[in-house]
Amino acid sequence: MKLLSGNSNRTLAKAIAGHLDVPLTKAQVKRFADNEVFALIEENVRGEDVFVIQSTSYPANDNLMELLILIDALVRASARRVTAVMPYFGYARQDRKTDGRTPISAKLVANLITRAGADRVLTMDLHAGQIQGFFDIPTDALVATPVLAKDIRERFENANEVMIVSPDVGGVVRARSLAKRLDAELAIVDKRRPRAGESEVMNIIGDVEGRRCILFDDIVDSGGTLVNAAKALMDRGATEVSAYISHGVLSGPAVQRVQDGPLKHLIITDSIEQPDEVLKCGKIVRVSAAPLIGNAIRRIANEESVSTLFD
Repeated sequence: MKLLSGNSNRTLAKAIAGHLDVPLTKAQVKRFADNEVFALIEENVRGEDVFVIQSTSYPANDNLMELLILIDALVRASARRVTAVMPYFGYARQDRKTDGRTPISAKLVANLITRAGADRVLTMDLHAGQIQGFFDIPTDALVATPVLAKDIRERFENANEVMIVSPDVGGVVRARSLAKRLDAELAIVDKRRPRAGESEVMNIIGDVEGRRCILFDDIVDSGGTLVNAAKALMDRGATEVSAYISHGVLSGPAVQRVQDGPLKHLIITDSIEQPDEVLKCGKIVRVSAAPLIGNAIRRIANEESVSTLFD
C-alpha cells in the first residue's frame, strides 16, 4: 500500500499516513509558468495499491486537475489499483438539474475521475447519497458522525440537555442518525431560500426552550444558514447553540459571521485545509477525521468491510 497526496490538504494526508504508519510517497505536484499542473511520482509504484488523498476544495478546479493528473500518472506508472480518496468532494451540491439548461456537475466530475483511471473512490459525507451512483466504479462514502459524536460526548457532560437540530428538512436523516447515536431528541429548522446563497428561517419544529442545541449538517459555506438558524433557536428559548459540520468550506464572510453571531462553537473536521483566518478564530474548532479515513484505507487495502466501521 502506498499513500500519495496533492496540495489540497497535505496536513490531513500526513495525519492519515501517521495513523497508518505508512510514509507518504514522494511526488512533485507543481505549476508551469502558465499555471498548468505538472506531476512526477518519484518512487516506483508498479503493482502497488495506491491511495491518492486530495480534497477538491477551494481552489476547486486546480485541486481537481491535480487529482486527475496524479491518477493518470499512477495509471501510466503501472499501479495495480488507484483509489481516489476525497475527504471533501467538490461540486457535490450540483447533483441535479435545478432549472432548465443547467448542468449536473457532480456527475461530470465523477465521470472525469473514472475516465482518468481511478479504480475506486473513498469519500466522506457526500452532500446527497445518490452521488455514489454517479460513479461507475466502487465508491465508499464514509460519514463523520462517529468522529463528531465522540466530540459531543466529551464537550457536553449532561446529554439530557442536548437537542440535535437539522438546519433544514433535507438534512433530517443525517441529524436523526446523530440523535439516535447520542440518544438525544431532534428538532428541525423550516427554512426557505429566496435566492441562491441566502436562507430565511420560517419555523422551528420541536420544543427547544431551555435546551442546549446542536446544529448538525454536512457543509457550511457562507455561514448564513447556520447563523440565521442559531438566532431563531435562541429566540425560541435555547440556552446555547453550537454547530457540528463535516466540511468547513467557509467562503466569503463566513468566519466573520461565526465570530459575530450567536453560535457558541462551530466544530468542523479537517477534510478541508483551512487558512489562517479560520485557524485563528476562537469559535471554530477542528476535529480530525484522519483515524476514520485511515481505518477505511486499511480495510480497503486488506479487502475488509468498510461499513463495519459504523456498526
